[in-house]
Amino acid sequence: MAIKFNRSQPFATNGTVTAAGLHNLVDGLDIYQALITDQTALTTVGTGDKLLIADSDLTAADAPRSVTVQELFDDALTGGTFTNAQLSGNLTYGTATGNRTVSTSASITTGTINNATLGTTTGTAATFTSSTLGTTTATAANVTNGTIQTLTASTASISSGSASLSQGTVSTLNSTNGTITNLSTTLAGDFTISQGTGTIGTQFARLNQSQEYTRAHNFNATTLNSGTSIAWNLAENQVTRLVLSTNGTLSDPSNKVDGATYILIVSQGTGTNTLSFHSNYKWPGGNQPTLTSGSGKTDIFTFVSDGTYLFGATSKNYL
Repeated sequence: MAIKFNRSQPFATNGTVTAAGLHNLVDGLDIYQALITDQTALTTVGTGDKLLIADSDLTAADAPRSVTVQELFDDALTGGTFTNAQLSGNLTYGTATGNRTVSTSASITTGTINNATLGTTTGTAATFTSSTLGTTTATAANVTNGTIQTLTASTASISSGSASLSQGTVSTLNSTNGTITNLSTTLAGDFTISQGTGTIGTQFARLNQSQEYTRAHNFNATTLNSGTSIAWNLAENQVTRLVLSTNGTLSDPSNKVDGATYILIVSQGTGTNTLSFHSNYKWPGGNQPTLTSGSGKTDIFTFVSDGTYLFGATSKNYL
């Protein structure tokens, strides 16, 4: 059987044990490992269970003190630093105060972190620079890079295109770029987006159906520059004026659109000037019109294009 006590106190065989000798034996008693390992093992340990502990504030001659499991871990965890704690089970703590740092590759499956430091990321009004979050609820979260499966937030800001929101509700969304797969919102001006599909109301002009306008609509009238060769950019000057100060020629107009209508208002400046047209202007009978002579006289030319030519009609001699 293993030695459990120090038997260094000598006694003679079949001798008499004196009180002094027994006292010396007990004073020098050492407890060996076998004494502990031979005891019945506990299957569970409660917070109120007690341990014997050698208090470092006492001397070697003093007896050990008792401490509960609760007191041991409360004092040890509060007053110490554990640099390489390995926790394989679930870690749960209640209301935590102060700063908490979770190391690299840590996984938090459930709970609320009011003020978190995650790598280069800080919480409360949290910024997650690169993260994958399962079901996440945030009050004012800034997500610059990552995937959020289900988001419920009062104000969310997305600063890069690599952030993806697959579902959820965002009350106020600010996004400089990126793709939102299933966005549902109603925008000012009678425009609604539901699950990524836009619907235009009656306040918008629509290309694929007829509408009745309740207010006047018009093209912005512009002015062409007089000269010997006159350029006409139809994309920017659908209704335009030309006041001639010299004889000129209209060159082939740019940006012709099949089916579009264009209007040119030509007025004489001082004296009488002529205006010639490029061959891509087409006239009834092939005859180019002649301007009305006299200062201030005005002629109006209306064109319809087939994408290659402008087919013109003339209204002349306005004062």
